[in-house]
Amino acid sequence: MPAVEDKLIPMARLDRAAEVLRVLAHPHRLRICELLLQGRVPVMAIADHLRIPRNAASQHLNIMKAHGILGCSRRGKEVYYQVVDPRPAWLLGCIRDHSPPPVGKAEEASA
Repeated sequence: MPAVEDKLIPMARLDRAAEVLRVLAHPHRLRICELLLQGRVPVMAIADHLRIPRNAASQHLNIMKAHGILGCSRRGKEVYYQVVDPRPAWLLGCIRDHSPPPVGKAEEASA
């Protein structure tokens, strides 16, 4: 099966992809990436947008930062985050392009 093996993605690359997918496999983290792809956003604005406590937003942000998906900078007391990895934009594009349209009001309300 050498011809097939030559066409397969190397396992190390699949391991790295799976790790990023595990990190991004949370609706809040996907929404955070969606927000941050628009530009730098402070932690409090992210927490307010998601309607979650600031410490919960910080936990999500720190996990993504630890995996090299996000970067941050400080301005006074405020910490601003931005996406530094192209994969979240690609993943969100796939979700937009390949997800079925919303079926009912409940789906639209949660968007």
